[in-house]
Amino acid sequence: MLSSVEILILSAIQGISEFLPISSAAHLILVSKYYAFTNQNLLIDICLHLGSLIAIIFYFRNDLFNFIKNKNFLIKILISTVPIIPVGYILYQTNLINGLRNLELIGWMSLIFGIFLYFSDKIKVTRKIDSQFNIRTAITIGLFQVLSLMPGVSRSGITITAGRLLGFSRVDAAKISFFLSIPTLAAASILGIYSIYKEGSAELNFLAIVAIIFSFIFSYLTISIFFNFIRKFSLKLFIIYRIVISVLILSIVYL
Repeated sequence: MLSSVEILILSAIQGISEFLPISSAAHLILVSKYYAFTNQNLLIDICLHLGSLIAIIFYFRNDLFNFIKNKNFLIKILISTVPIIPVGYILYQTNLINGLRNLELIGWMSLIFGIFLYFSDKIKVTRKIDSQFNIRTAITIGLFQVLSLMPGVSRSGITITAGRLLGFSRVDAAKISFFLSIPTLAAASILGIYSIYKEGSAELNFLAIVAIIFSFIFSYLTISIFFNFIRKFSLKLFIIYRIVISVLILSIVYL
């Protein structure tokens, strides 16, 4: 029997960690392992991602719907997404993706890329998103995003890191990262829906709808709060969090 409490917890984890540089996949895996959730299945995963996807689209609705004004930027976002799709598809089809879902890897990736984020956040701002987000920059950030297929790296974390390394401000780097999540989340959702269609093993039910709704709420609030936060503060809080959680995970693994 699926639990609504589990759905609420998973929705909170997805909505909050998807857009913060702390790895949503790592947190979902950790919590599911610890609590042995019965409903951490493909359908719920899809619904959680759909909730986040709807939230990011709604938050940036003016930019997205005003396609003529933002056409060049949105095209570069699509170009930036290209590298992760074939790599993700190969990992999924060969089932290698499941081999990456282990605590040891999560711990090390969280630590290494948390430190990487720290040094990138020290880079001086030299670029502006309106005039200097070009195709080469888009491809570079897209290649960095491929690393997020490893749990613990964090998709938002590695793309914000890439943006900061290239000289964009925290806000601009986060905007690029959040826009990049749209095609990535869409691709993941479509792939999951296709798998369910092939298997014919799941139907949309009440808890699945609840998962979408709560994931949307947590995602939208997180996006809004995060943007306000980085306008005033550095990324140090998230770096410290990553280091602390990685030390805890590695202690569990090795001690």
